[in-house]
Amino acid sequence: MSENNSEQKHVEIGKKLQKARQAKGYTLDDLQQITKIQKRYLIAIEDEKFDELPGDFYVRAFVKQYANTVGLDGDDLLKEYDDDLPKAKTAEYSDHIAQAVESRASQHKTIGNQVSKSRKYVPTIIITVVIILVLAAIWFTAIARSHRDSSTRIDNSSVSVSGESRKKASSSSKKTVKKPAKSTLKLKQTSRNETSVTYTAAKLNADTTLQINPTDRAWMQVRANNNDLLNRTLNANDKTSVKVAKDTTSLVITVGNARSTKLKIGNQTIDFTNNGRYQNTRTVTINFGSQQSSSSSTSTSSASTSGSSQRTTTSSSVASQSASNNTTNQQSTTATSNANNNRQQTNTQTR
Repeated sequence: MSENNSEQKHVEIGKKLQKARQAKGYTLDDLQQITKIQKRYLIAIEDEKFDELPGDFYVRAFVKQYANTVGLDGDDLLKEYDDDLPKAKTAEYSDHIAQAVESRASQHKTIGNQVSKSRKYVPTIIITVVIILVLAAIWFTAIARSHRDSSTRIDNSSVSVSGESRKKASSSSKKTVKKPAKSTLKLKQTSRNETSVTYTAAKLNADTTLQINPTDRAWMQVRANNNDLLNRTLNANDKTSVKVAKDTTSLVITVGNARSTKLKIGNQTIDFTNNGRYQNTRTVTINFGSQQSSSSSTSTSSASTSGSSQRTTTSSSVASQSASNNTTNQQSTTATSNANNNRQQTNTQTR
């Protein structure tokens, strides 16, 4: 009967340790990591195969360490199963047990201290990480803002530079563009009657402007070289300017209400009403280049006159020279004939 009880207790020690391990949620690998006991020895303890352990004195030490790890009291467990465990209580065994227990306890304490220390540092670590993240966010924001500011400054500078360049270009263009020189006209009246007046002027050296200022409603027609520049009715005070090209040779202006219209060309007033004498429809004709042509014709005629005089002088000199030559020839002929007569007379007397 006692043998059956010991066998039952012998079987129950391994089961008891296994149930305690499973209740803790440990696997054999976890238990090996914690106790530093090889897994095959832990399996042997749970299977009650104590003879597979390195020696008898390791049995009690491993069982006690196993029990303490899974939450059982190792000393009570050794006392309960004292008769079923190998009897190897030697000095070496006691020392080994003491060292093993101390080393395991110190390891547990070290692990616990490390865990507690790490737990103490967790808030500090979290706070440090948060501060680092905040500083990094501030730094990135500052960099992005500086980039935006620099790009804005570059854009502003480019705009200002382009504006200055445009201003310089416009000023240079203003400087380079020359205004057309105002032609100073001198009108010379050549004919005037009740309906028309004709002027002559030198050839235009630049474009000029015909200014029309009606003080009352008036019909106007302006033709340059037989091309219409203006042909419409102007209202009162409807000031109008007509551009007259420099290649214009004939300008014809027809005014329907002469008494209420003022004409200026090249800033020179045209007196086409003869100081208000002719107040109805008037036709004003200006021939450009006539003065130069008349002067050139005059010079041409003088040149031709001088040339003809030169030709007359030359012909007279040639005629006088030919006459003198004829006289000389006649004299020599006469002398020759006289000499022949004298020779004939001499021959006759000799015979």
